[in-house]
Amino acid sequence: MRLWGRATAVRRRMLCLWLLLLGFALVTLALSDFFNRDWDHSYQKPGPPGRPLQRIHSAPDLEVIVDSRDPALELGVDLAPLKSLQEDQLLFVPSTQGTKNPPQKKGSYKVLLPGANKDTRDPAPPTHGEMGKAVRLHLEGMERDMEISAVQKYGFNEVVSERISLHRRLPEARHPECLGEQYSESLPSATVVICFHDEAWSTLLRTVHSVLDTAPKQYLQEVLLVDDLSQHGHLKSVLSEYVSHLDRVRLIRSTRRLGVGGCRALGAARAAGEVLVFMDSHCECQKGWLEPLLERVAQDRTRVVSPIMDVIDWQTFQYNATQWPVRGVFDWRLDFYWESSPQLQDKDPDSAVQPVRSPALGGGVVAVDRHFFQSVGAYDPGMLLWGEEQIELSIRELLQRNKIRIADTWMDAYRKIFYRRDTLAHFIRQSESPNITERLRLKRNLGCRNFHWYLTTVYPQLYIPQDRPALSGELYNVGTGSCADYPRGQGLQGGAMNVASCSGTGSQHCDLNSEFEVRWGPMGALCLDAKGERVVLSPCPTHRPTNSRLQWKFIKLSGQLVHQQSQLCLEVVKEGGLPQSSPSEVNTNTGGLFLRPCTHHPRQQWHFEQLVAPKGA
Repeated sequence: MRLWGRATAVRRRMLCLWLLLLGFALVTLALSDFFNRDWDHSYQKPGPPGRPLQRIHSAPDLEVIVDSRDPALELGVDLAPLKSLQEDQLLFVPSTQGTKNPPQKKGSYKVLLPGANKDTRDPAPPTHGEMGKAVRLHLEGMERDMEISAVQKYGFNEVVSERISLHRRLPEARHPECLGEQYSESLPSATVVICFHDEAWSTLLRTVHSVLDTAPKQYLQEVLLVDDLSQHGHLKSVLSEYVSHLDRVRLIRSTRRLGVGGCRALGAARAAGEVLVFMDSHCECQKGWLEPLLERVAQDRTRVVSPIMDVIDWQTFQYNATQWPVRGVFDWRLDFYWESSPQLQDKDPDSAVQPVRSPALGGGVVAVDRHFFQSVGAYDPGMLLWGEEQIELSIRELLQRNKIRIADTWMDAYRKIFYRRDTLAHFIRQSESPNITERLRLKRNLGCRNFHWYLTTVYPQLYIPQDRPALSGELYNVGTGSCADYPRGQGLQGGAMNVASCSGTGSQHCDLNSEFEVRWGPMGALCLDAKGERVVLSPCPTHRPTNSRLQWKFIKLSGQLVHQQSQLCLEVVKEGGLPQSSPSEVNTNTGGLFLRPCTHHPRQQWHFEQLVAPKGA
């Protein structure tokens, strides 16, 4: 809460009140620290450098932010609202670290007033032991509640993150040859742009310190923190003061929501480095991460590069190395995946230290020449909030709208395949077509190649569905009124097929192509197969001709789907409907899809329901 005063006397009285409350908070904090100094040293959070107070994560009854640097407290004037600042809609907080005569600034404090709305009667004073035990029990219960609320708030366990040093060192997991790589001594300078919106304190600051601790000073021009109109209190004056103590770190605040694309474009416009490194606000870096990115860009200024992205567990914050090599890919729903290709390293041992061409980029960390980034139109300003920006740069409810912009701008006639696999996007587009005039003009001015060239040259591994009428769509079973289904969580290695309620979203889409394969899912990488009598999905072949075990024939008159090799029909079997013939057979008591002698039973009758057929798309 900020105090805006008009009369001098009132302002002085209120300022005295805040100072009194501040003193009370300091005493409370000191007593709490005294009685709990030894019970848990692990739950201490590093505070801003030079600050005597640490942020307390609790659920206070009243939280007041007193900013004594506020001009209104000294000048007694009414300030215009923040939205009236039209200068690029920005506020700058420059760093004072390293200056000879840093300006003397008054402090900015976060005051916690516990018990303000509790019973005000004076109880008997507790003993030190009782007070210590009470505080300990209170903190233990509060910590459990905080872990639950932190996961709900941020999507990861912030309480665990708070216990981890802002300067932690990650275990070394890279190939030994990576550590011996030599790079040019005249690499370009870099600006690291970190956009955030209501990010947790610990993860945001660990990202910043991780960059500062690992990037060579001769290459790191600056770190730009770009605040996309955060509302959390700890990201306001407290963060401003913290950043003012850091060398080569600047904080830019937007006065309206921009989304990650707009936020990164804003940072790019204010960057001073030759190379832009866009980084998510919850990353940690290994020493030596920056040099190879700058080297690749210096060799070819039209390259857009991304480092290996390892995984930090969202609950334990344990570091897990990614199996290399991997590359970024996407499916026909425009969902992004990391695809592991260990066979590549088996064929070429030197690939462990070689860059890999990738059809799409993970948006977590991306490096690109600043001038090239601007020349190709930067990020699409029509992208809304957070999601799918990495695909837009690669192939040049909000998520679907972003995907619609990608499809209509870049995919040409192939966008029909996307809309058949994302029916929500299809219906949104029917009601409100996006205005992509500027992006299409940019595409023409740049002389961009079409999407067919992209599929044949950059991403030839992506299967192109045929989507023939009456032979593609949801595979509907007449006898059960349900659709063939494959749980998404089972991955791309395949597994047992089953039936489930028809989703109507396109996620159960399959395609019987001219090779007699039944290709499943938005990537079309899994084929209908048989393991004994059980019908499963297996990785589709990358060569021709297709294995006869993967070939099927659809008889439209009877609705039967016949397995070519066995001449048996696809049937839905209810749970417990078949005995297990031998220990080696797949368990059939769970029900699912099986091969059975062909009959006219309704559970052997199928038809393909094509949910949408976009006109002119």
